[in-house]
Amino acid sequence: MADIKVAAYICKGCGLGERLDTDALVKIAQKDGKVPLAKSHDFLCNADGVAMIKNDIANEGVTHIMIGACSRRAKTEAFFFPENAVARANLREGVIWIRPDTEDARETTQDMAEDYIRMGCAEVKAMTAPGGNTNTGTSKTLLVVGGGVTGMTTAIEASKTGYSVVLVEKSGELGGWAGKLYKRTPVHEPFKSPADTGVADLASQVMGDSNIKVYLNATIAKTDGAPGRFVVDIATESGATHTEDIGAIVQATGFTLYDMNKLPELGGGKSPNVVDQAGLEALAKAAAAGDGVIRRPSDNQPVKSVVFVQCAGQRDPSGTHLAYCSGFCCNASIKQAMYFKDANPSVDTTIIYTDLRTPGNGEDFYRSAQEKGVIFTKGKVAEVVPNGATSTVKFHDLILDDKDAAVADVDLVVLATGQVANSGINIDALTKPQVEGQEGESSAEGTVEVKPISILNLTYRQGPDVPQLKQGFTDSHFICFPYETRRTGIYTAGPVRRPMDIAQAREDATGAALKAIQALENAELGRAAHPRSGDLSFPKVRLEGCTQCKRCTVECPFGAIDEDEKRFPVFNESRCRRCGTCMGACPVRVISFENYSVNTVGAQIKAVDIPDEFSEKPRILILACENDAYPALDMAGMSRNEYSAFVRIIPIRCLGSVNTIWITDALNAGYDGVMLMGCKSGDEYQCHFVKGSELGRVRMSKIDDTLKTLNLESERVRDLEVAITDIERVPDMINKYAAELVAVGPSPFKGF
Repeated sequence: MADIKVAAYICKGCGLGERLDTDALVKIAQKDGKVPLAKSHDFLCNADGVAMIKNDIANEGVTHIMIGACSRRAKTEAFFFPENAVARANLREGVIWIRPDTEDARETTQDMAEDYIRMGCAEVKAMTAPGGNTNTGTSKTLLVVGGGVTGMTTAIEASKTGYSVVLVEKSGELGGWAGKLYKRTPVHEPFKSPADTGVADLASQVMGDSNIKVYLNATIAKTDGAPGRFVVDIATESGATHTEDIGAIVQATGFTLYDMNKLPELGGGKSPNVVDQAGLEALAKAAAAGDGVIRRPSDNQPVKSVVFVQCAGQRDPSGTHLAYCSGFCCNASIKQAMYFKDANPSVDTTIIYTDLRTPGNGEDFYRSAQEKGVIFTKGKVAEVVPNGATSTVKFHDLILDDKDAAVADVDLVVLATGQVANSGINIDALTKPQVEGQEGESSAEGTVEVKPISILNLTYRQGPDVPQLKQGFTDSHFICFPYETRRTGIYTAGPVRRPMDIAQAREDATGAALKAIQALENAELGRAAHPRSGDLSFPKVRLEGCTQCKRCTVECPFGAIDEDEKRFPVFNESRCRRCGTCMGACPVRVISFENYSVNTVGAQIKAVDIPDEFSEKPRILILACENDAYPALDMAGMSRNEYSAFVRIIPIRCLGSVNTIWITDALNAGYDGVMLMGCKSGDEYQCHFVKGSELGRVRMSKIDDTLKTLNLESERVRDLEVAITDIERVPDMINKYAAELVAVGPSPFKGF
């Protein structure tokens, strides 16, 4: 490492000077922190304070800066020194704002501040300023896979911002599901009648845009590379393969309706006069091209009565069919009921629903249908019995509690089946036994199985498509990172991500386009994508110490680590999200980042002054996720929610980055307890790094062995799920844990 010069700067603003002995903090930085240059300033973040730091950088040769002021989440622009290693000691939100302003509390408050100065000085010395990834990509072209409303909107919005787009559609025309519709639900006042789909206009815009290259009857044969430098092979119907250099990818492959043949109890597959919503759209289109009358498929007679069965194969708690609500179906049935009423008000039109959900237009569209004579019946359909050209719909009337209710002699039954995402291959199921069988053929069990086809054909070692959620939708989180997948630079939008209607899909497409543009721009600059957008650090590994255990390659949530021919890890920095999960997984600790490593955290742990067992001043280490727990702690300070003066908090990138050596070092050093604060994991995860907190918890579940080896109580380590909104809950958890440790007693390792 080149010669470094560390400087520490202590702020007196925001009440720090009144609550803390800042002169003593300067001396702590000089003596305990061994910092040659230490200063205080009345308002460090103002122009004079920043100028003082810049002057020391220019004239004193300062390379490493420790700032003792507000949280690292505050004043980021003022304290932005990209050529220098910078550490922040949180004296405002983390000390004076969470402690009472009383004489009795002054000593412990000062103790906290002094420890944070020691920790900041130790951290910055273990850091280097990130130089950025030199293996960057320069492609600014966006690939959109899927030519439906979502895909076309993505392409148009990206083109409007000046980016080139390659759009790949597997069929011979643009439009997707919306292209099959006769009309769509309205999206503007007065929400009275079905509206034009707008597909023709979107397709015209796409085909007339010189920024958009369209491949029809085409599929993705192979996707290689990383953000900014993807290389994509596109196979066309003619047999030719075209190669495109791509910066980022949006998968907008839409959905397929749930197969109504799986619903024989509702007449699916038993009668041509029982159709799904797609079947009715086809009938409506045929009617519009003819005399305007929707006719029965079996004998071409005009439909005089129709029943819509809502939630067909949806919201099924048994697990046989779809467990979720697809959201769009109620509005779609209302729209389709109007097809009949607008053409002939005398057609008997009934919608049988369990819960009527009409997002986007309030109740106006529903009321309009009522005014046109559509009958709405709250009930649960038990059976549809075909009888020649008509059917009988048997249902449980939930208003009258009549379990034997029925509608007889129905000309047409429409099943509102749900959306099944076209996500490609479920890579998590690749290792599970597959039931063989082709579409239209029966398997040994007598059920029809359709083998999934890869959409992106990724060359990643983790599998050919992006990971999926348990329902088959592509993995993203509606709170933390819509559109994101576990493959950096690859985004999903529209119904492939979650059930949605056309209006929601268009909004989704716009968001995905913006995220993809951000990704390809970051890739050119060698910067990380969400959630550490702008971070120039990337993982480095000392291969001479690597044991080839593969834990980093297996645990990386984002497929950023491959293996070379000698089975050593190969880091693809452009795919990396900088979560540090690989660092936490490495048993020999040879993986690190320039500004975040086993040493940067370990040095902070060791820098804390540990009082002896007679002082009645326990020490509790908190490793807090920087995305949820640490902001919650900051906001607790902003709200002046008090918590124990005996905690020392270190923000970590993710619970997945926690290396067990940190826990061992802390306990050996005499800490009385360790609190791990990570995001919620599992199916309803809130981890910004998707699997990070889950992987960290699996790792930490084995910490009991370490505690037993050290002859320590299990209470010494506590793992907690913390949300960013836990502003009051987090201080309460800290205070309760501190009281619990008092009852357990001081660590037996104090003084060693």
